[in-house]
Amino acid sequence: MKRKIIQAYKCAREKYQKFGINTDLVIKKISKMSLSIHCWQGDDVRGFEVHGSELSGGIQVTGNYPGRARNIDELRQDIEKALSLIPGRHRVNLHSIYGDFSNKKVDRNEIGIEHFKSWVDWAKDKKIGLDFNATLFSHPFSIDGFTLSSKDEKIRKFWIEHVQCCREIAAYFGKALNNPSIHNLWIPDGMKDVCIDRIGYRSLLKDSLDKIFSKKYPEKFLKDSLEPKLFGIGSESFVTGSFEFYLSYALKNNLMLCLDLGHFHPTESVADKISSLLLFMKGILLHISRGVRWDSDHIPLFDDTLKELFSEIVRCNGLSKTHIGLDYFDATLNRVGALVLGARSVQKAILYALLEPVKILKNFEEKKDYLARLGTYESLKTMPFSAVWNYFCFISDVPSDPDWLQEIKTYDTKILTRRKN
Repeated sequence: MKRKIIQAYKCAREKYQKFGINTDLVIKKISKMSLSIHCWQGDDVRGFEVHGSELSGGIQVTGNYPGRARNIDELRQDIEKALSLIPGRHRVNLHSIYGDFSNKKVDRNEIGIEHFKSWVDWAKDKKIGLDFNATLFSHPFSIDGFTLSSKDEKIRKFWIEHVQCCREIAAYFGKALNNPSIHNLWIPDGMKDVCIDRIGYRSLLKDSLDKIFSKKYPEKFLKDSLEPKLFGIGSESFVTGSFEFYLSYALKNNLMLCLDLGHFHPTESVADKISSLLLFMKGILLHISRGVRWDSDHIPLFDDTLKELFSEIVRCNGLSKTHIGLDYFDATLNRVGALVLGARSVQKAILYALLEPVKILKNFEEKKDYLARLGTYESLKTMPFSAVWNYFCFISDVPSDPDWLQEIKTYDTKILTRRKN
């Protein structure tokens, strides 16, 4: 098998070289790229709060596949297994509900560094970075659909304090690990039906954000991003934190914007937004999921949407300004396998984009030789991409496709099926 992988790669390298693509350099480049692997796929977004609330805020996880992580140790075990099957070295993304609360009730506006020290110790041991998210859903103070834009001053103050705590924790991650932590903010605020006072709610959100971001942290420790959404379950008609609102606020305040692939209209191209954003923003964060009709959180696949997204980023020379995270949850199948499948799909899309002869295609375009541009673009679809991918897996010491599935099956039998949820 080793000999076949190497032989296939050598043939692929020669073919790509005819387009001016050095596959060795491409593999070296993608090997240095880190994905932010989200922890919440492992336990169906439950977290480890004592007496935590049921899922709310338009978030639903379907399925009851056996083996859900029930505590921090099991979740870390599952993440470590997933990381062992994903080429390269990556990061882990936490929500605030995943603190080490030692079986004590700690409300969201009281969380602190002490509740995440064990995560930092674990990250140091694994030599990985950590990212963070405030959790403004699944709480009694989010039950009416509004948090940072709530017209109840008590509720709004509570959530402002929560996000302030979360930014402090994220900055602690960045400093302790000597690796900037991205804190991403998404809120579920919105209305199911007609909203009359849109500007009222958005004015309150703006005021909340002004208070939250009044405290500055060094960027070498903390990077902030805002995540919009078009609509959600229970907020079909109005979402306070829309794309236009967060884009405006992020540009004015020099923050990053997070683009979740499942948070836009199904026919809307996220790839088409990249060139505009990169011209004006210091950076963007991607949350990779796969929208299916009204559900935004399916496992990413190596499909046209993902390929177009990363092709556009590479064409814009924007990889250095793009941070890539995963954000989906599916309990209908093996959760660890879902992490691996989604991450590897994203990596395939990045690799596919890096193997595109952008200079040649742009040259055709500038000469107005549109037939050559389109013909070459089409011919790339039958290039031996899989040989390069398998070689990347081989030199990264992880199984190639579909061999990793056997690893997951073994883990399922020995570990997951023995857990009693």
